[in-house]
Amino acid sequence: MNSKLQNDNIDFLFKAILELQTTEECYDFFEDLCTIQELKAISQRLVVAKMLSEKCVYTDIVNATGASTATISRVNRSLQYGSDGYDIIFERIREKEENSNE
Repeated sequence: MNSKLQNDNIDFLFKAILELQTTEECYDFFEDLCTIQELKAISQRLVVAKMLSEKCVYTDIVNATGASTATISRVNRSLQYGSDGYDIIFERIREKEENSNE
C-alpha cells in the first residue's frame, strides 16, 4: 500500500465502494461521485490494463480504446512496477467467470 496515498478521506471512499452490491448501485454511486469524463478515463485505464495484461500491442489498444500512448505507458508502468492491484482484480474476475461457466 502506498502510504503517501492513504488518509481518512480515501479510507472512507474505499469503505463506501466496498458496500456496493450490484452493478446498478455502482452506476448510481459513481454517477453521483464522478463526472462522466472521470468515469470514462478510469474505465479506459482499466480496459488498457486488461489489454496489456493480455499482451496486446499499443496500436491495437489505441484503436480499441482511444487511449493516448502516454496513458498506455502510464498504465503499463503500473502493471510492471505497481502494487499488483490490476492483477488482483483480473484474477478475481477470471475466477468468477470460470466458476459461472461450470
